[in-house]
Amino acid sequence: MTSSNSKEMPVRVRASERVVPPQWALQEQLLFETLNKAAKEFVARYTHPDGSLIWFEQWPGMDGSDDPYEGFMNLALLYVLGGSSELHEVSRKIWDGITWQWTEYGQIHREFDAYYDWMHHGEGYLYLYFLGLAGPSTLKDRQRALKFAAMYTGDDPAAPNYDKELKLIRSPLTGSRGPRFEVSEEDWSTHRDILDDYLAPYEDIPGVDFASGKCPWSNDEVYKQIIAMMNERMNRGDVPLNLNATSLFTHAFLHSGDESLRKWVIEYVKAWEERTRLNGGIIPDNIGLSGQIGEYNDGKWWGGYYGWRWPHGFATIIEPLINASVNTVLLTGDLKGLQLAREQLDRNWGLRKEQEGNWVVPYKHFDSGWTDYRKALTTYPINLWMISMSDEDLERVERIPKDDDWNEVIVPGWSGRDSKTGRETKHYIGNTQPWYQYIRGLNPDYPERILDANYTLIGNQLAKMRDPKGDPHSWTGQVEGMYSSIHIWQELCPLYFEGLVQLTLGGPMHISHGGLQHGRVRYFDVAAKRPGLPPGVSALVEKLTPDSATIHLVNTTLFDERELIVQAGVFGEHRFLQAEVINQRGEATDTAAVNSKWLQVTLPEGTGITLRVSMERYVNTPTYEMPWLENDKQSVIHGRFTNNEHNEG
Repeated sequence: MTSSNSKEMPVRVRASERVVPPQWALQEQLLFETLNKAAKEFVARYTHPDGSLIWFEQWPGMDGSDDPYEGFMNLALLYVLGGSSELHEVSRKIWDGITWQWTEYGQIHREFDAYYDWMHHGEGYLYLYFLGLAGPSTLKDRQRALKFAAMYTGDDPAAPNYDKELKLIRSPLTGSRGPRFEVSEEDWSTHRDILDDYLAPYEDIPGVDFASGKCPWSNDEVYKQIIAMMNERMNRGDVPLNLNATSLFTHAFLHSGDESLRKWVIEYVKAWEERTRLNGGIIPDNIGLSGQIGEYNDGKWWGGYYGWRWPHGFATIIEPLINASVNTVLLTGDLKGLQLAREQLDRNWGLRKEQEGNWVVPYKHFDSGWTDYRKALTTYPINLWMISMSDEDLERVERIPKDDDWNEVIVPGWSGRDSKTGRETKHYIGNTQPWYQYIRGLNPDYPERILDANYTLIGNQLAKMRDPKGDPHSWTGQVEGMYSSIHIWQELCPLYFEGLVQLTLGGPMHISHGGLQHGRVRYFDVAAKRPGLPPGVSALVEKLTPDSATIHLVNTTLFDERELIVQAGVFGEHRFLQAEVINQRGEATDTAAVNSKWLQVTLPEGTGITLRVSMERYVNTPTYEMPWLENDKQSVIHGRFTNNEHNEG
């Protein structure tokens, strides 16, 4: 991979065709306007002027900080796409406010969760990854990112989370205070009622009917047994969920370019590849501190924390694998980095069976064998195909039977599965499948329909937020009779815009449990020297091939000329070779050599342009840098105290 020259002058293309804005372009502008107003109302209703949240005086347990971060993280992502400029300052202030507040509650220490798992770390630190894209990268940003990564390299004596020799993260519960080998009853206290309706973590918990699919965590005696058994079997050693930590390292690399971070991701993924090989091709879900598979679980490769048995099974196995595999490709440029995720999808598909006329795959493994058979989800192979654009990943998508309408657009409900389509809808993300159909030319009216669905969702969320039950001053002790307490900001947040991300960046929404936001392109406003589309400019990625993208840009205003820079890849990881101007008949009318990761486009008032840009993918070193600003190259600041001395003092 090559490093880019941040001082290179981008090639310029100027639109000349006056156009009446198409429907999708006007809808995008309506969404930006609506989202900017909704953001103001949301922030005013749920935050104090200092960025902290209107919430309880205390909050127990280890859970908590990821949820407020998730509730407000899209302020930063909206800014990155082209939302109002004030969102940048607001999003940073609220990140600081949440970090301070949950430090006071006790969940956060040294700006990072004291200890929790990498499903929740992954969700919460999406906020940081979006702020990285928002830029410009400062010394504070870079130093914070490096500090957080050091908690997982074995170099932070206050957070010995990583075994450098065995290449393993030492517990499923880790953070700024190091591995949590034993949990207390207080740690899980906020989850007890919720987990009553979940499967038991083990088959042999006294007084629990495992076959019922439920486990009474609210029963004090059962709860004591669960905590004791988790401490004995589950809380030491490595689990696949920890592969989500590769996103934290990739984030730190994007800020710094530090080669040791790239090396860590590569070696950690290779360690899991070797464990999978030793287990006969199925990734094991629990590795002891000695490196032995099933060390605390009677030798069983299943039964680990967020593993094959409890609580979600395959979903929380494959998502970290995809995140880690895609991070590997981004950092190395080698598409072979997808192999571990590909092999697990193939293994899972190989276990399929016919059930009630449908092909289904197992999501869980109990002591009795494979179980919990469900329809295979297209989201997982689509995420791989979007990166590789290869025939083999296309086949992984297309082998899944089209038992429902793949073109159907849904207005997602809250976290879980859409009742009609069975699609996962975490973070109100539910339309990866119809976007995939669109980008392959099989769903032509998708842009208008997804933007309509986004508008409907925003309206639904505003109505919930404005309801008397959405008034935070009425919440006392617990949020009774509505929603789910700590998740309430996510459930009431109106800032969801899946369609804008897909259509403008040319990629699906990030994986909600810690995946970076990928896409074939991103944009910068030349006049404002900031990320995002300029005011009044709409963008649509109409087609993707392995070596090209077709992008339609429209200046919807008749009063102002706009200039923007199109970047090859969200992180500048690709390189444009040449740009062709395409007319309405699909013919190239002009061609310009580009040979850069940046292309500057001028859009006079009321004009539009369609560009077909050829490109080489994954050839540049990825970075958060912007076209006109180099990263702040100041050295990191070293305090007078070691971590241990600081903590003791």
